[in-house]
Amino acid sequence: MTKPPAPLVLPAPAKINLFLHITGRRSDGYHELQTVFQLLDYGDELTFTSRPDASIELLGDHCDTPTDDNLVVRAARLLQEQCQCKRGATIKLDKRLPLGAGLGGGSSDAASTLLGLNRLWQLNRSVNELAQLGLRLGADVPVFVRGESAFGEGIGERLQSVELPPSWFLVIKPRCKVATGRIFSHQELTRNTSPITIRRFLSGVVKTRNDCLAVVCTLYPEIQAVMEWLKPLAEPRLTGTGACVFAAFDDQGSAVEVQQQVPANWQSFVAQGINRSPTHSALGLF
Repeated sequence: MTKPPAPLVLPAPAKINLFLHITGRRSDGYHELQTVFQLLDYGDELTFTSRPDASIELLGDHCDTPTDDNLVVRAARLLQEQCQCKRGATIKLDKRLPLGAGLGGGSSDAASTLLGLNRLWQLNRSVNELAQLGLRLGADVPVFVRGESAFGEGIGERLQSVELPPSWFLVIKPRCKVATGRIFSHQELTRNTSPITIRRFLSGVVKTRNDCLAVVCTLYPEIQAVMEWLKPLAEPRLTGTGACVFAAFDDQGSAVEVQQQVPANWQSFVAQGINRSPTHSALGLF
């Protein structure tokens, strides 16, 4: 009898948006964006175990999303369907990233699921093929599948890898969750920022911002409070549509020093910015 493969353990890293410009609105209602996705060495962890049947079982203390709606389960079933795979898996999700935070936690979990089950089930699909599947699950999934910090355009799916300088980040989340749809449908949202180029971004000659910030702070005063608290200590920035606020530091010690002052009613962590995903490193894809 063939011995089943050993469980596969993979990280699912967080991301932050170093800026977020909204350059227009498409006829289908989606927004045209420009952003830079910075991967972090902090995130969730998933363990994949092969099953003798075709069932997908999700385990974890923080799996509070109904199973059929969970991105991990949807990613696994999509891969089964597209590859006509009759194998199943038990997936244990160790959740560290807060929900509704702008850190891409659910998208990263879905990406690690596509990459992990592709390996566990020996489907031999390429990263490009998996990224195309990931786009059907959400606009942020492809960047995690491709596994590199990137300049994103379109709805975030047109990606060009970038080499970002070493940085440490303090990330703070107040006790609120941001409804992304509420932000993008708001009448006061800026939607006409002029496009920039990767070269101009990397040169530092162009001033960037998050076009969602004003609307987010108006609708969620808790986020405005974090911005105001952090201003005397570092330059606060919003990732995605929030709720997390972050600041960049040259070294870990400086980030930790500020983190030690964060009020107890806010979640926080310190992480290093990375240009290559630890998921890809674990799979030997780099």
